[in-house]
Amino acid sequence: MAENKLHFLDDFPAISTQEWMDKITADLKGADFNKKLVWRTTEGFNVMPFYRAENLEGLQTTASAPGEFPFVRGNKGDNSWMVRQDIRTSDAAAANAKAKELVRKGVDSIGFKLDKKELSADYISILLDGLDASKVELNFKVCLRKCAELASLLVSYFKGTGAGLSSLKLSIECDPLSKMLVKGKDLSNETITGIISETVRNAAGIPSMEVVGVNAECLANAGAYCSQELGYALAWGAQYMTWLTDAGFTADEAARRIKFNFGIGGNYFMEIAKFRAARLLWSKIVEAYGIGDKDSAKMAIHATTSTFNMTTFDAYVNLLRTQTEAMSAAIAGVDSMTVLPFDLSYKASDDFSERLARNQQLLLREEAHFDKVVDPSAGSYYIENLTSMLAGEAWKIFLSVDAAGGFFKAVVDGSVQDAMEAVSQKRKSDVATRREVYVGTNQFPNFTEKAEDKIETQACSCKCGCGDDEKTSIKTLPKDRAASEFEALRLETEKSGKTPKVFMLTIGNLAMRLARSQFSCNFFACAGCQVIDNIGFETVESGVEAAQKAGADVIVLCSSDDEYAQYAPEAFKAVAGRQLFVVAGAPACMEDLQKQGIENFIHVKVNVLETLKSFNSKLLKK
Repeated sequence: MAENKLHFLDDFPAISTQEWMDKITADLKGADFNKKLVWRTTEGFNVMPFYRAENLEGLQTTASAPGEFPFVRGNKGDNSWMVRQDIRTSDAAAANAKAKELVRKGVDSIGFKLDKKELSADYISILLDGLDASKVELNFKVCLRKCAELASLLVSYFKGTGAGLSSLKLSIECDPLSKMLVKGKDLSNETITGIISETVRNAAGIPSMEVVGVNAECLANAGAYCSQELGYALAWGAQYMTWLTDAGFTADEAARRIKFNFGIGGNYFMEIAKFRAARLLWSKIVEAYGIGDKDSAKMAIHATTSTFNMTTFDAYVNLLRTQTEAMSAAIAGVDSMTVLPFDLSYKASDDFSERLARNQQLLLREEAHFDKVVDPSAGSYYIENLTSMLAGEAWKIFLSVDAAGGFFKAVVDGSVQDAMEAVSQKRKSDVATRREVYVGTNQFPNFTEKAEDKIETQACSCKCGCGDDEKTSIKTLPKDRAASEFEALRLETEKSGKTPKVFMLTIGNLAMRLARSQFSCNFFACAGCQVIDNIGFETVESGVEAAQKAGADVIVLCSSDDEYAQYAPEAFKAVAGRQLFVVAGAPACMEDLQKQGIENFIHVKVNVLETLKSFNSKLLKK
């Protein structure tokens, strides 16, 4: 019996790609394959509906092992990552106590946002007391003008503790270019070179400390697509490499001091591909600078979940968004990660929301065991091709920036900011038309939710006072979240003191009237209206009469296209201008109905945001 083996594959002969295509073409019954099944991504390339082993031929992404150059499969032989949480440190002793508490709760990477006025040797000693930097990564953010001083203080402190300096896990986010992009600071080439060079020199005593940051996260939070964030991040990092090597540092010294901070968007598989492509392309760039050690080409990556995707209404959905974002970054093998609290868009986070954010990563690591398998996406026909295509698009952006004079020039002349403004507007337009769906905001809203009372006014997130005396003539990145315009619309309704009542006049074909009433309820609830749904009416007159008794401000006729030719004129006449009259759908008879004076139609092709704004302008004045 032991010699009797089952050979399942023998019963399933190999099917060629052409045979698959022939079958798909037949099933499409004359429809265009490219229009029906090929996805044109926002990244600028097409994605096929299926991939096969032959699609892996010639791809660079499959030619290396984890921990080996060009590091597409990760920087190390395992998939461990550090769970990070940031602390603002106005009081060093309180921040130290909180850091120790976080370590006990599973955090192994702490981010300190330092107060520049308090910076001193005593301040650092109190802040870091009892924290083992060989086991817990310590990250610091401070005023640009204080970065070099901070580096010196950290070297002195850790030398004084007798710690093994080569084993320490430390970083300083010294990133003048992000200050220009986010705050508009007009910094010169010489100023930036001086700041980063002095910081790197002062950090020489701790060879493992990364002190120059590439904060591409700010691009993601401005709405950047993956290829844009990656392409600009590469040009950003290359600019720092050029400045440092021109200042006399070796390519190895420069590369080992740079740390990348990426955002994580909601495009799950594309984000996995982004991080894999990032390591591949960065290794190639660093190699071109003439490194002597291949390990210098490793891209140190910290990833943070997106603020661009967060919503204030139905905020618990943010937990789902950040969870899938965290999953994609973990699968892609980032070095450390911050999951932002779900309530960040409208208030200062509390212990509850911070705990949930920590546990989202801990569940992935300790219970789902995402850290046990290195690059689990490797070999996936789809993801390997996504990685290669995304790398190609990002490389084009990198080359275009380089050819135009480098990233610093692109920031000064505003071309980066213009590109981000364009994509931000495009994405907000897609949200307005529901091409991008944000559950709870522009689709399937919580009908009864009120948000005005929970929103806290927040001061500027950066209180370091950095560069208060410097010019701010540089154009800045857009700051709006994707959902901000819908939220403003709904808050307008809340603040008006009037909640418009929208009545569903359902009549005729059962399936169509129910489907259209559901669509219409969701549609108007996005503006904070009170919707009154109904099973159905026998006559138009009875429906209009019920709407009058309910005190409706809007009557939405919900029926089938064929029946609108009869019902819409009858209902419009019966309403007689007492309410705003709306037809749910875009029937073939729409032009005839418009000639009879019916102006308002809602359907899947309308701009939801602009339509609701138009309705609000009429309803809230009554």
